Amino acid sequence: MFNPKTDLVSHFLAARAAELAADAAHPGAWEGAKQALDALHGTDPDLAAAVEARDLPALRGILDQWTSGKRPPHEHDRDLLKRAMRAFRKRLGVTVLDAESTVGGGPMSGGRSSDIAGITPPRDYPREIWLELARQGRLRNAGQGVFELGRGG
Repeated sequence: MFNPKTDLVSHFLAARAAELAADAAHPGAWEGAKQALDALHGTDPDLAAAVEARDLPALRGILDQWTSGKRPPHEHDRDLLKRAMRAFRKRLGVTVLDAESTVGGGPMSGGRSSDIAGITPPRDYPREIWLELARQGRLRNAGQGVFELGRGG
């Protein structure tokens, strides 16, 4: 089931397309895609037409264009990724500030600088969001569940 608060429509539809590629008569794959688009109100007309017509090649074409960057991401995905980046930056800032303000810097010193570059991202968003931001270059996956700001972050 599609959750508009945490799911990327591109990843959800890619999963439905994979189900349909494996089994063209997969029960509920097209229905799941249609319900996801209905939940988004005012979706892309080409995408809606491909799902309504149950046209798998057209759906795959749209997904490929999103992945390659030839087509801008769905508005829902852009907004969700933007909110996730804002949450990441805020969490990183708070973590750095916390590290810099610890006791022991000395009352007469200028404080201490933090060498924190990456954090475990907020759990408010699923891992696929952080991986998508890393794929786009806005974050860098440092391993062990830690992400750093990327060149586009």
